[in-house]
Amino acid sequence: MAADAKQSPVLFDPTRFQTFRFLEREMDARGRVTLRYGLDEEICFVEQLELPIEVPLSDDELARAERLLSLLHWVAGVSYFKTAAPPAISCEAGVPPPAAAALLEALYSEGLGEFAYANGLPALPRPKFPRGPASDAPPVAAAPQLERMLVPVGGGKDSAVALEIARRSGGEVALFSIGNAPPIARTVAVAGLEHLLARRRLDPQMAALNRAGALNGHIPITAIVSCAALLTAAVRGFDTVVMANERSASSGNMTWDGVEINHQFSKGLPAERLLRSALAEAADGLELFSILRPASELAIARAFALMPQYHAAFTSCNAIFRIDPQLRTASWCCDCPKCRFVFLALAPFSEPAHLREVFGCDLLEDERQFEGFARLTATGGHKPFECVGEEEESLAAVRMLAADPRWRGHVVVRRLVAEVLPQFPPTAGDPARVLALGEDHAVPAALMPDVRAVLGA
Repeated sequence: MAADAKQSPVLFDPTRFQTFRFLEREMDARGRVTLRYGLDEEICFVEQLELPIEVPLSDDELARAERLLSLLHWVAGVSYFKTAAPPAISCEAGVPPPAAAALLEALYSEGLGEFAYANGLPALPRPKFPRGPASDAPPVAAAPQLERMLVPVGGGKDSAVALEIARRSGGEVALFSIGNAPPIARTVAVAGLEHLLARRRLDPQMAALNRAGALNGHIPITAIVSCAALLTAAVRGFDTVVMANERSASSGNMTWDGVEINHQFSKGLPAERLLRSALAEAADGLELFSILRPASELAIARAFALMPQYHAAFTSCNAIFRIDPQLRTASWCCDCPKCRFVFLALAPFSEPAHLREVFGCDLLEDERQFEGFARLTATGGHKPFECVGEEEESLAAVRMLAADPRWRGHVVVRRLVAEVLPQFPPTAGDPARVLALGEDHAVPAALMPDVRAVLGA
């Protein structure tokens, strides 16, 4: 029926596939998860995930986790759907309830906006998911317990700030990751907290299919990590998953096919709200929210600058996380939008010598970097398809550096002040406005004093 890794087609024509199929899912007592998908009757995909389980799960525990396992199955399928982006969906292992279906339709369309644009598709994918009845009446809203919090970490500055806010609250905190890339391992070591490490194994035939012509590109990976963290939290007895997604993640990169294309779609507040609704269908008493949502990236950078213990540990450059080991870097590549933005965001709160030590060079003293920094303000094109802050944040950082004797003489800063700032009104990029905490978030009131203490300084 299905091709495996040894039978992958020599040429892969995405247009001839009509249906993406959700076939089977299972989790055994040791936390080994198997997710199966298909393209028509021709290709079968098998993904495996190993969750960090201390003792074998009972039948009752497995049964209670079934809805979260289903949610993970549906969300993680986007990795395989994108190979052909077919028009139809078949849910053969059970139909998603209404809120889950709404989440999936967003992830498999707007969540693939950058993918569709980069691949030159005629339009966004718009698959319709079948909707089953609601699993149960949604539970009565109650204040989250916040007694045992699981914080996913990616090795960057945001997760370090998030875990320190959670730790400050006094609740029990543990860290979660899929894989243990060096920045993750270093951050965990500095934090000194329990680390629940999951391992994800994509279907091994994916590389061959991509070489044969399958579509490839950016997916809403944060949604997959969130669902894996929720499943882990449920089976390990945590009551809350605390994400580290900031306010600016909701800001898109460009408009295409009549919608806003956002590289960080699954990190944004609209996706968080959809996931929280789907979670209410899937699990009683389990919460998820982003503790950094009130803050801009610039405010997070200000807080992180006061956490020197993490400065030698973190790396936000995505080159270190590339799937192909031959393409990975060991640390900061110092030549990508992410490296430039993190350097720019930290600079107003850091000494030049310290950032040279962290990054290995001074990006604002390298005139070749000017165009890349200018793009962060959306001058010369749309905001880069990377996890970078809003254009106004970059403008605010430039304004702060222009007034900072430590930085205003740097060659790139001088050019940004002379060539970029005059293109904007004086009110654009007001640092006070950018650094202020916002009110549009789902952070529980009980945690807001800790959020303000760390991020509102």
